[in-house]
Amino acid sequence: MKLIEMANVSKSFKGNLLLSEVNATFEQGKIYGITGPNGSGKSVLFKLICGFIKPDHGEVWIHPDYRMKNSDFPSNFGIIIDRPGYLAGQTGFENLRRWAEIQHKISDREIQNTMRLVGLDPAARQKMRSYSLGMKQKIALAQAIMEKQEVLILDEPFNALDSDSVKSVRELLLSYKQEGRTILLTSHNQEDIDLLCDQVFKIRRQMLEVVYTLT
Repeated sequence: MKLIEMANVSKSFKGNLLLSEVNATFEQGKIYGITGPNGSGKSVLFKLICGFIKPDHGEVWIHPDYRMKNSDFPSNFGIIIDRPGYLAGQTGFENLRRWAEIQHKISDREIQNTMRLVGLDPAARQKMRSYSLGMKQKIALAQAIMEKQEVLILDEPFNALDSDSVKSVRELLLSYKQEGRTILLTSHNQEDIDLLCDQVFKIRRQMLEVVYTLT
């Protein structure tokens, strides 16, 4: 089933063309990789999909099952683009509970289970102001998956993670694919792309090009 389609999408910032005539289709139950150098527009592409910004030209289509009523933002999407803001004086669990209270979909136990899933101790009293970059990344991952979101938009999800954590998150994402979830991700590590992705795109000269597709 087609979940997301971009048709002739272009976007500029301050007169600088970042994306030009982008066409792409993303289907349910697959993992897609978006590659390209820093500043090529990968994060902008994700923000367009999520409705955070509007294209200058073209259209971003989201399947009606994933559209929020009277909103430009998709529903049931777990997103890591700009890392979520956090309260430095609270623990990781307290921050995740605060985010969970927005939609009231999950219990404290589900938050705790998600933290363990990404390698964090939900009972730890350490405040987030003293979290390492890797621990903050795990909080971002937990926030993106804790409500069992069916579509994951993950900009550099492995950033700052140690090798054991990278392996664990890779296995987690592959298990989500087996469940029928859809994942779009970026990574500067080619191994992440090779091990995870069914189809890989590269942004080159403002265009989105297919690099390869697994059959």
